[in-house]
Order: sequence, then structure tokens, then C-alpha cells
Amino acid sequence: MKMTRTLIALGLALAAACLLIFLPSCENKKYFFNEGLVFGTYYNIRYEATHDMEEEITAELKRMDSSLSIFNKQSIISRINRNDDVQTDSLFEIMFKTAVEVTKMSDGAFDITCGPLVNVWGFGPDGIGYKPTQHEIDSILEFVGFQYVELDEETHHIAKMDTRIQMDASAIAKGYGCDIIAALLRDNGCENYLVDIGGEVVAKGHNDKGEKWKLGITKPIDDPTGEIQEIEDIIESDNICIASSGNYRRFYYDGGERRSHTVDPRNGYPVSHNLLSATVTAKSGIMADALATACMVMGEEKALEMIEKTDDCACHLIVAEGDGTRVVVSSRWMAE
Repeated sequence: MKMTRTLIALGLALAAACLLIFLPSCENKKYFFNEGLVFGTYYNIRYEATHDMEEEITAELKRMDSSLSIFNKQSIISRINRNDDVQTDSLFEIMFKTAVEVTKMSDGAFDITCGPLVNVWGFGPDGIGYKPTQHEIDSILEFVGFQYVELDEETHHIAKMDTRIQMDASAIAKGYGCDIIAALLRDNGCENYLVDIGGEVVAKGHNDKGEKWKLGITKPIDDPTGEIQEIEDIIESDNICIASSGNYRRFYYDGGERRSHTVDPRNGYPVSHNLLSATVTAKSGIMADALATACMVMGEEKALEMIEKTDDCACHLIVAEGDGTRVVVSSRWMAE
């Protein structure tokens, strides 16, 4: 009996020793940095983990690229645009349903079917880059609108009322990508991370110095190269999903007239109001990304109205005024 108890105790001690050996220790974690290209832009990812997760991160980004990138001719969205018989996946379906939700919230200011309008004004992947006639704009508007597309969740197919309908997830995919990578990191035990895809960010915890993550909102400067970077405001946070949209980098001049890359899907024309930049925080990167674009289409007054009615959202707007700018924030902006 005594020998049996001794053996049991020894067995438990060995089991505990094994647990101590194989359970990952926080002391073994360190910060890693991965970077690359996706969705036609860059990504920078910093995180604290027990190992470099570049392989897993790259695999997730490729999965997203093969679903939502219009720059990938074999992606699901590209094949839908070509009217191929292709099934949607979970990534596409979440993107689509979120896009429809934001379209309704913004009274149509956000619409992923406006790709042909963006293209005809010269800002799409096949942009023509000239001023279209009213007739050309009207002819395109005939097949722009989320009401002309429907997702069948049982068959996983998109039904289009017009074969000319083209979808573009560029204004929502980067924020969604941040969500996906952040979820991957959390699932692997990461508590401190910052995911930046094309300027849209999801961050949690602290940096390698034990400080909250610091994020800068850039001043709207007419600089298409993006080389001039001046900071308007700095945000410190340990839990944030944030996205920015602006009209101060992607533009061109047509006969002395400045053409913004933000096109209003409701009338087919580039926006011409005085809102230069919209930064939005939300409960997810995908929502922040889409709402930031919607704000840029709507302008200052309507954007503030929409954000104030939206739970868990806030915005920071930079508005042109005279020869300078002014900053407008919603009531929940950086509220404790």
C-alpha cells in the first residue's frame, strides 16, 4: 500500500514536471515584426508571442487576398465581377453583410458596387482618367447600388440583377484584414499587438516598452507621394480599432479642377465639400474602415450625425476653412 502511494506521488510529480516543461511561459515571449504587401498596399504587424508567426499571418492574408482583392484576378470578388459561377466564402459573406449594413446607415453614401464610377473618374485599377459626360455617369448609375445584388447564404452565391455590376471591397477589406489578423494573434495567446494594413489599425495591450500604443493622425497635406508626414493629433490606447480616409493624397487636376478619389455613389461625382479627412474608431476594424469612407462621402454635418447615432463609434474630422483647417470631433471621441 505504501509502495502504491509512493508510485502515485512520483507519477503526479512527473506529470507536474511535464506540465512545467511543455506549458509556454510568458517569460519566453518577445516582440516580433512582420511586414509585406496585400490588397495593393502595405502591412506592418507588431506582436508579443512565443514564436515568429509570419507564416501563419501570411497564410491568413493570402486567404483574404484570394477572397476580396480586386487586384487578384482569380479572387472570389474578381470572379463575381466577371460573372463566373463561383461560390462565396465566409470572408466574402461577412464583408458583404457589413457593407450592406453601412450602406443603410449612411443612406447610400457607402456602396461597394460603385467601382465602375471610381474607375471612370480614373481612380480604379482600370481607371480611364478623364471627365465623363453626364450621359456616361447616368448610364453607370443604372447598375450601381447594393439593392441590385443579393447574397444567397444557402447556395453561397451572389445574384446580380445586371451583369455589368462590379463590386470593390477596397474601402472595407483593409480594416477587415486587421480584424482577421488580430483574431489570429489572440487565438495564439498574444495579448499585445498592433496590426496596421494600409493605415487602418487594430491594436491591443502595450508595445515593447510597456506603453500604450501611440497612433498618429496625419495632417491633410496635398502630397500624392505620401512623403510629407505631419501629425495633427496623437492617440494613445491599449484597445482600439481605427481607420482613416481622406481626399488629400489621391487626386488629380483636370483643366485646373481638382478631382477627388472619393466618389459619391448616389450621384456619380467626386465629392466637393470641405471635409479633408475622417478618422473613425469602432468596435471592429471592418466597421471603422467602412464608416470612415462613408464620412468622406457625406461631409462634416451628415458624417457627425451618422456617427453620433452609431453605438461604439466616434470620429475625428479635419475640415478645410479659409486658408487653414479646423478639427471637429464627435461626443465619444477618445472618451474614457
